[in-house]
Amino acid sequence: MAAALLGAPAATAEVQYPRQQWMRESTAGLFLHWGMFTAPRHVDCEAWEHDVTAGGWSADYWVDEARKLGASYIVLATFHSRLGYARPWPSKIPGSCSTERDFLGELVNAGKAKGIKVELYMTDDPQWHNEVPGVQTLDSDAYSAYKGEKVDLTTRQGFGRFSYDQFFEVMENYPDLAGFWIDNDNEYWESHHLYEQIRAKRPSWLLTNNNEDTPIMDTVSNEQKTGMTPAYDYPSAAFTPMPRISEGDYKLPTSGDWWYDGKDHPVDFRLSTGRYITNAGSSMKSLMAETAMVNGRFPPSQQEYNDFMADWTAPIRSSLQGTEGGGYMYGGMQPGFWNDGAHGVVTVRPGARTQYVHVVTRPGTDLVRLRDNGYRATKVTDVRTGKVMAFSQSGGYLTILGIADWDPYDTVFKVDTDGRQQSYYPQNTLRATASSAVTGHPAADVVDGSHENYWDSDGKLPASVTIDLGSRRKATSLAVNQREWSPTHARSTFGRPEDSARIKDYAVSTSDDGRHWRTVRTGALPSARGVQFIDIGERTARYLKLDVRNTWAGPQAPDFLGRLRIDEIKVAHGAPVSGSAQVPLEAESRSNDRDGGVRTSECGACSGSSRLVGFGGGARNSVTFRDVTATEAGNYRLQFDHTAGSATSLSVRVNGAAAIDVAVPAGNPDVPGSTAVSVSLVAGANTVEVFSRAARGPGLDRLAVGPLPPTSYVPKTTMTVDPHGLQWVGAGQQSVKVTAKLRLDADDVLDGVQLAPKVPAGWSVEGGPATASSMRLGETLEASWTLTSPPGADVASTTVPVTAAFLTLGTPHEVTQSIGVRPRQADRVFMREAEDSRNMLGTAGPTGCSPCSGGEKVRNIGGSAAADVRFPDVTVDRAGTYTLFIDYTVNGDRSFLVSVNDGAPVEAAVSGIGNSTPTTTTVPVTLAAGANTIRIYNDEESAPDLDRLSLGQP
Repeated sequence: MAAALLGAPAATAEVQYPRQQWMRESTAGLFLHWGMFTAPRHVDCEAWEHDVTAGGWSADYWVDEARKLGASYIVLATFHSRLGYARPWPSKIPGSCSTERDFLGELVNAGKAKGIKVELYMTDDPQWHNEVPGVQTLDSDAYSAYKGEKVDLTTRQGFGRFSYDQFFEVMENYPDLAGFWIDNDNEYWESHHLYEQIRAKRPSWLLTNNNEDTPIMDTVSNEQKTGMTPAYDYPSAAFTPMPRISEGDYKLPTSGDWWYDGKDHPVDFRLSTGRYITNAGSSMKSLMAETAMVNGRFPPSQQEYNDFMADWTAPIRSSLQGTEGGGYMYGGMQPGFWNDGAHGVVTVRPGARTQYVHVVTRPGTDLVRLRDNGYRATKVTDVRTGKVMAFSQSGGYLTILGIADWDPYDTVFKVDTDGRQQSYYPQNTLRATASSAVTGHPAADVVDGSHENYWDSDGKLPASVTIDLGSRRKATSLAVNQREWSPTHARSTFGRPEDSARIKDYAVSTSDDGRHWRTVRTGALPSARGVQFIDIGERTARYLKLDVRNTWAGPQAPDFLGRLRIDEIKVAHGAPVSGSAQVPLEAESRSNDRDGGVRTSECGACSGSSRLVGFGGGARNSVTFRDVTATEAGNYRLQFDHTAGSATSLSVRVNGAAAIDVAVPAGNPDVPGSTAVSVSLVAGANTVEVFSRAARGPGLDRLAVGPLPPTSYVPKTTMTVDPHGLQWVGAGQQSVKVTAKLRLDADDVLDGVQLAPKVPAGWSVEGGPATASSMRLGETLEASWTLTSPPGADVASTTVPVTAAFLTLGTPHEVTQSIGVRPRQADRVFMREAEDSRNMLGTAGPTGCSPCSGGEKVRNIGGSAAADVRFPDVTVDRAGTYTLFIDYTVNGDRSFLVSVNDGAPVEAAVSGIGNSTPTTTTVPVTLAAGANTIRIYNDEESAPDLDRLSLGQP
């Protein structure tokens, strides 16, 4: 069978398969990095085995700790490049540490007895074979004697052969193993069709690959994602759509290595529980890494966390096990950012009638308000206390009221519903066409009822999709599920640039004949996971057209730039109304005093399905709220939900003080928007009067009062400064052209925005600051300047900060990106950082490297033609042969190929230990006078990481 499979074609993805069922039903796994180099490090295999046994190692301990975490499986990472390639099982294959005691077999049996699966970690990487000076962890001679021919285990090909044999020995000896967790790929495995053979020999086993979506694998694992907002929102950095199984594998200790390094590192309960819950709310599995000591026990901080989890998850287990993430392909309400600073996720039972609202970050008020996605709620219960909660539902929102029992990590509400069919048109009654599409992914896929099919706009933007309702019918909103194949924000992970391929600016139009269109809504969607909503008011038309003007992705991530994919678009014709409780501070409430022409008006998209209109002309047309309460005196965030067809304003007077004017932007006259200001309230009841000095004021839906965000809170923005990276310049006076762009990524408002460089003393700047009176979601501010160093002297080393300053609810903030300018070495005629924005990085990308020049380098070079770095405009005064200095980091033996002006390449073979130690090598290059292009690449194999290039004198 194996021989036959060697010629088999590559397998296609088996996204759903019966063998995966146990994993789909899982919430979490326990990831154990444990081996010969666990502290205290052993360099002798027998001594390590002796100390493990003498220390009282027990398989049952690991299994019991996994159960405390709610884990259904254990991944054992001992055959790991940084842990001595230890094999804690007897093996007939020599080449690395192998024990006489069968620790793996004991763990598999203990897990089987208690319902815990065990997967075995396998590495592709031989580069750390001599990490410990004087110690060689891979024995090429012993393996060569076993094979009867010379095999060098320190090479990728040789190690691939050695590890290939391990797979088959393990498959033969441990039939109750659940599968392999594979850390990337090895060329030998692929060329010998390893995975196809595993499928044939052990068809019930799972295959997991780390950091990439390999079609034959069952599971995609996402390693240690950071930089999200909130920090615990692990899924926002993931890149694989459901129903593909995804893991989030992360360390529970907040510092240190993946393995025990001799220290009891703390566990951040807030971060770890937040990851656990948000992963469950996105149908991702939490693969939690703990650092077992030599005897298998966990350090005290991790033991404490495990004990806590056993008690903490018990009352909410029903909301986590047997559920899927809500707001995606399984239905459910909308996850993400909710009211007054709240953030959370939704989990759903099959069919989505029973849903669980997980409030991970509590709001500043005693209510939670989230989009209901058309589900009509019938009952809301606090899962931990059993208390039946008051709630109200209208305008597309469910509001849970009077919350007093907040859990510090996750307050969970069970929401019983009677479904949502009454709010959306059946998908099979709709038809869709588009301006462009990739073959096999037509616009019809957005209304086919399946999230596994999707429309792809073929990289063309702007793009549009038109939905035919079949006849003139009422429509009130669109529910859009975009393809969850990109992170929610710009980032670089493992040297691969990523960005959000989600809709930013859009317009929705209606038509009766498909030719004459009326725009009914424009705006920007947030870059967020899960279903997103576009309210259009109550419209009657046959056709709806969604024009996508751009997406969030920037040019630094070419794989995502301009790419648009949408799974499903649902059309609502109303919003559920249920619950008997009243939402506080509704404008139309009878407890408010109205003056002049202010009156109630129907508004289907508004809270309570009504609003107040008739504002304008000053305080004679006003509404006064007399029950605006505050627990203590101080400054608060006062939010107005308003409707306005054109730009106008509101004014607010608190307790008779001077009125504050509030700008209201233009929008859809029947769809609420929000604006907030900071106001001073007294403890207890306050009187808030709202009017408009404009000739025609907006409609007023409701007020909301909450705490101001902490002064440390800065709305999420993206600022790009070009050029990026240290700028190396020649002698004399120098000028640098700088361009900066600020984008607001959050649903906040920035006031008084100013963008400008702060030049050092003696420098001059050409160009003034860019300013904006305000910025809202997705809006940008951009400017360029020319910076010139002091005359009559060589440029000195300096750093130029480019700063965006703004106000948020009256609090000043700044965000800064800096440009470093450095004089070149006297013997160099050219010098440029690899991460410089003038370079073209292909699929390679920058990553942090503190000892490197400029604190960054470019990694992920090599392995394909696209994974290269091109240095354009390498300018020299005269043609000739120059010495090219290549600054790099590498662990093991690798090669760069260097091509000038697409000519024949020159190889630069290098070796080293440690990927954070910059080293320099040289190659001769022949350059033409003027501008040249130097390409650094290796189409066949992985290349070293690149720090910088420079040219010596000819």
